[in-house]
Amino acid sequence: MNLNYLFLKTFLYCGAALLLGSSTAQAQPYPSRPIRFLVPGAAGSSQDILARVLANKLSQQMNQQVVVDARAGATGLIAIDIAKTAAPDGYTLVAATSSLFSGLPALKTKLSYDPDRDFAPLSRMASVANVVTVNAGLGVETAADLVKLARSKPGQLNYGSAGNGSPAHIAGAMFDVLAGVKTNHVPYKGAAQALTDVIAGQLQYLITSPLVAMPHAKGGRIKVLATTGAKRDPLLPDLPVFADTVPGYEITQWWGVVAPAKTPKPILDLLHAEIIKALRSPDVRELLAKQGATAQPESPAEFAALMKAERTRIGNLGKKAGILIE
Repeated sequence: MNLNYLFLKTFLYCGAALLLGSSTAQAQPYPSRPIRFLVPGAAGSSQDILARVLANKLSQQMNQQVVVDARAGATGLIAIDIAKTAAPDGYTLVAATSSLFSGLPALKTKLSYDPDRDFAPLSRMASVANVVTVNAGLGVETAADLVKLARSKPGQLNYGSAGNGSPAHIAGAMFDVLAGVKTNHVPYKGAAQALTDVIAGQLQYLITSPLVAMPHAKGGRIKVLATTGAKRDPLLPDLPVFADTVPGYEITQWWGVVAPAKTPKPILDLLHAEIIKALRSPDVRELLAKQGATAQPESPAEFAALMKAERTRIGNLGKKAGILIE
């Protein structure tokens, strides 16, 4: 056989095989491999718990594993920086938090990311109204009692938070501004440590998530006075809203899902549809409710509008309260 003919035949076979392989690869349906769901927080944090509920449901619906990857550190910025530089191919999702996508962008002068430029919104996962808690021996029974005490002792009441710019810090600053009082902010590494000091009496009050507070309230170690939503929380219907005593007061924590910017729109549309389907399912709604959270399925446009509106509101509050994070 002619060597030139043999070489040409071999070349054509190899070329056809390469083309067939390329065509097969391009035809692979999405998702064809596990999806990473980055969580900016420690394992066991609120965002980690909620992300795992959603990830489990998405894995069932999409017949592909969605793996939660909790990355604690630098107030969540480690996970955000990883996600920002991830390939925009639909195989990286991020658990967005109210702190990282509204609070810090509104209050911090320099950030390593831009929530609008670097990420594509998909939907909120859930939200929860905070609760106003006080030391059990403070002699305070109602929200009105707390306001009266704070006004009678300017600069003498201390409240804690999980750090500068955290939801509890913003909640305390909002109390000062709207109630016309002066209290002292004491930052901690986490809400659990701050709550321990409320129980011990080193802090007088703390505005935090019911996920953290309610077990201690049931044990009589702290008192819970009110919730901080615009209306009564259906999961805590016996508690009044703080706005009944401090008009205009409203603060909630929320968690959502975003993807790296430039992820193709067909993939974003598919992910959004699957997330909405999961959040509307009775089993997911029940699991979220057990964590004290309410499912919040919404469109990407609605989620983006919420984040921007919260940044504006928190930014205005920060100016009034003198909060600026370098």
